[in-house]
Amino acid sequence: MFGAKGTGDTSGYSGLVAKVATAGSSERPYGGYFDEVTDNLERAYPEFSDAIERVVIDRGELTLHIKAEKLVEVAFVLRDVLKFEMCMGVNGVHYPEQTGRELHAVYLLLSMTKNQRIRLEVSVADSHPHIPSVVEVWAGNNWHEREVFDMFGIIFDGHPGLTRILMPDDWKGHPQRKDYALGGIPVEYKGATTPPPSERRSYK
Repeated sequence: MFGAKGTGDTSGYSGLVAKVATAGSSERPYGGYFDEVTDNLERAYPEFSDAIERVVIDRGELTLHIKAEKLVEVAFVLRDVLKFEMCMGVNGVHYPEQTGRELHAVYLLLSMTKNQRIRLEVSVADSHPHIPSVVEVWAGNNWHEREVFDMFGIIFDGHPGLTRILMPDDWKGHPQRKDYALGGIPVEYKGATTPPPSERRSYK
């Protein structure tokens, strides 16, 4: 958030050190309804092994890591066949240390029919941050994709109107990336000026 690299520190003053471990592929059986979901998806989508990079069970949640170019195809199968009728939105994540896979888009899916939840995750390179839009599958993702574009710079190809939603159209950079510079712009309150965060606090 404040330009920290690798430690998880969000204070900007190295006050927090945290190790980040990436979960690897999980082995079957996954447990719960996760085996049913993956089995049904594999039956309904013959290109399953080509489209799904890995299946991860971590902290009691199922995440399907999907290749960007296969996202829309998998999304239609999940909606129409496996009855994941709702996408609760998409979140952006920035891992600058993952060379070639720095930007991640994470989709939370809900099946109201079966009372099941899963997650989809797509990873792309910072140098080519293109992911297909899923607005044609779940229309409610329209503004969510605009926010991820605004905050992280991920370009959702095929989006009906991909423009910034929080920052001004001419804003430079993407504020929720970890390499976004610490600081701010002065804010005026009745003639007074509030300095940027880096000048307002100190842990000395």
